Amino acid sequence: MTLYIATTNPGKLRDFAAAANHTITIEPLPGLKEIPAPPEDEPTFEGNARLKAIYYSRLVPGKIILADDSGLEVDALNGAPGVRSARYAEDSNFAAPSGVSTDERNNLCLLEALSKIPGPRTARYHCVLAAARDGEITAMAHGTVEGEILSAPRGTLGFGYDPLFYLPEQNKTMAELDAQTKLAFSHRGRALATFVPLFEAN
Repeated sequence: MTLYIATTNPGKLRDFAAAANHTITIEPLPGLKEIPAPPEDEPTFEGNARLKAIYYSRLVPGKIILADDSGLEVDALNGAPGVRSARYAEDSNFAAPSGVSTDERNNLCLLEALSKIPGPRTARYHCVLAAARDGEITAMAHGTVEGEILSAPRGTLGFGYDPLFYLPEQNKTMAELDAQTKLAFSHRGRALATFVPLFEAN
């Protein structure tokens, strides 16, 4: 059984590829870059994951489309950046040094926001997966992982906020874990572990 994942994010594609097993193959949706993206304007991860899965599945009849929405929730920031994780710096009009990537700009914006707030830097990654075929949702799953936000990035293996997201039980950031180890601890890996048996049961 092949699931077509609706993302062009190389980090997400690596995570999903690492999760494939002998019964399920996960492939990028062909031609996704040429398909206009739907507006991700829902206030929750679940809403956006459902929206994307339904939208893309209507464009490729008969195929099972897997979509995710995920992000970082920082307790001291009342759950921000949340569903706006990928656009956090843009939304904040944060001015970053020239030449930095979008991920680096978001990380700098997060550190700037937290520099004004004393106390713990507890946070979690949250992922919601939705599968759809012909405009109908067939399965959904959630995954979270708890951690802390460091004051400086560590590691080069991750993407997004991974260099700042510290796992106390591992004494490492997400960006210091190899792909297979990361899958065992990440929000995306946990969502996939819940999703696969639900999907196979349908």
